[in-house]
Amino acid sequence: MNTEARRPLSYAKEACDTLMRKFAPEDLPPKPQFHYHQGVFLSGMQKTYRLCGEEKYNAYLKAYVDAYIDGEGNVLHCNSGSMDDIMPGILLYDLYEQTGDPRYKKALDTLVGYIIDFRRNPEGGFWHKDVRPNQMWLDGLYMGGPICAQYGKVFNRPLCFEVCAYQALLMEARTKDEKTGLLYHAYDQSHAMDWCDDKGRSAEFWGRSIGWVPVAIEDELDFIPEDFAPRKEMIRMTTDLLKALIPYQDEKTGLWYQVVDKGDDPRNWLETSCSCLYVAALCKAVRKGYLDKAYLQFARKGYEGVISRLKWDEKGIIIDGVCIGTGVGDYEHYLARPTSANDLHGMGAFILMCQEAEQVL
Repeated sequence: MNTEARRPLSYAKEACDTLMRKFAPEDLPPKPQFHYHQGVFLSGMQKTYRLCGEEKYNAYLKAYVDAYIDGEGNVLHCNSGSMDDIMPGILLYDLYEQTGDPRYKKALDTLVGYIIDFRRNPEGGFWHKDVRPNQMWLDGLYMGGPICAQYGKVFNRPLCFEVCAYQALLMEARTKDEKTGLLYHAYDQSHAMDWCDDKGRSAEFWGRSIGWVPVAIEDELDFIPEDFAPRKEMIRMTTDLLKALIPYQDEKTGLWYQVVDKGDDPRNWLETSCSCLYVAALCKAVRKGYLDKAYLQFARKGYEGVISRLKWDEKGIIIDGVCIGTGVGDYEHYLARPTSANDLHGMGAFILMCQEAEQVL
């Protein structure tokens, strides 16, 4: 298919349409679970809807939500001990604004309540999951942060802003590598895991986990007041991380690697979803004035690199080269992870990239 002279929004819509043809809303995997795989894809769809106004997208994501929010506003098939199962609640704000349906407000109260009461390590950092005691993973900032910040804005709960800032800045303090500026995938406050170094950090800079961080914080900043004291530090954290990623962009393709800092190893491989998230975050950072417009050259190069990888079949667009869900491990662990095509979080990352690129590239 000719990819010349197409706006980024057209690719976002095509990705949405491809999965809409494949899955009824209530059948999006992992069925039946209220989960971030659906959440990141559908949040991309929701942002696409805001740009294009095509009602079919809003109707589709509403149908998904209504399959998991019952008539009393209870959230079905949601594990309150996993941030991953809280994230799809981000979809509820627009639906509540559109309809005024109290079910959505009750569900939001429940989900954000899970976040406020989530288990924490002795430093106050959220556990990643009940089954990961004392561990903080970069991914968790995306799963619980934006929904919490928006709740603070919409329902006048300043505590939510404090939660978001504290978790983000603690994560940076515990996972940042001072030499590269990159963030390690995870931190174990108890130092109990075999992947810990002497500071409790995991061993590698995993691409997609890093990508969730600036995307999450930029979304939080949309709702955090200008006079909120830690806001400047959250912006600084985001721009520092984005600047740290630039030297690791592959010169030839514009993409980034599965393990970000080891592009000179022929066993390492270029990964699509982290590249999409970095491009999305760079675009939004420029759009919001957090970064100079000069950084768009890196975003454009990454965007064009992802677009050059696209394939099509009779079912629609194909987004491949996406690492499947991944735990924390050593270098060999990340290298050995399988890839997938058109999984929901890969498609979601692609759509997030396209809708941001539409606004600045």
